[in-house]
Amino acid sequence: MTPSNPTGRVAFITGGASGIGLAVAGLLQRRDMKLALMDLTEPALQAAAAQLGGDVFTVAGDVTQPDDCKRAVAAAVQRFGAIDVCWANAGIGTLAPLRHADPSEWMHVVRVNVFGVLHTVQAALPQLIARRGHIVVSASVASLGHAPGMSAYAASKAAAEAMCDSWRIELAHHGVAVTCLHPVVGDDADGRTGPGQQRLRAAAQGHERAARQRDAPPRRRVAHRRRDRRASAPGLRARLGALAVRAPRRAAYAAVRARAAGRGTGTGGAVPR
Repeated sequence: MTPSNPTGRVAFITGGASGIGLAVAGLLQRRDMKLALMDLTEPALQAAAAQLGGDVFTVAGDVTQPDDCKRAVAAAVQRFGAIDVCWANAGIGTLAPLRHADPSEWMHVVRVNVFGVLHTVQAALPQLIARRGHIVVSASVASLGHAPGMSAYAASKAAAEAMCDSWRIELAHHGVAVTCLHPVVGDDADGRTGPGQQRLRAAAQGHERAARQRDAPPRRRVAHRRRDRRASAPGLRARLGALAVRAPRRAAYAAVRARAAGRGTGTGGAVPR
């Protein structure tokens, strides 16, 4: 993700105030890279900057708004003079089965995870071409394996991966590298569950309860009719069939043994074995 000599290079990171964005920002800082973090709220960014320490530039903005992304990139360039790495990391998730999916929530996931990536990368692209820089996009393992209840998130992350595949070819002659990350959903680097993960788990539990209640099969009344009394058990027919095959064999073996015993006692001869 970083150049061979990252010292003094500038990384612009969206979603940098928490979660994987904040954790990797710390790793880049320890490699002497300069950090420009973008996230939704100024208090969250200030808390992240205090945690990281050092010279960290922060700017609040919404990646679904192209003007916010352009303003944030311009501010980072004004502060540090350039951008070498643009990491489109901001993302959200929702969890709902198809029958209970809210179209507005679905669209919001797409706006953040797909169009947010587009707006971020487009805003930083002139800098990246001029510096032969690096685009990094956070997709997910959900873009590879599509779990039930996560259609919006999986579709948005699969789209992000497809965008990276196209951009990698488009920008190769400019010397711009493109990396697509597939992190696993989990806790923050310090072992605490991040706010996004907490919301996802809470939504999962709520939708699971609702699905169990709404999708429970109705109880059926059984009509007892004399002419239609039938019982069925798994494997019963197979067992009966096996007994039907074994019973004649056992009877035949018993008859052979009886005849053999009669010859042995009546004639005094040996019983063949």
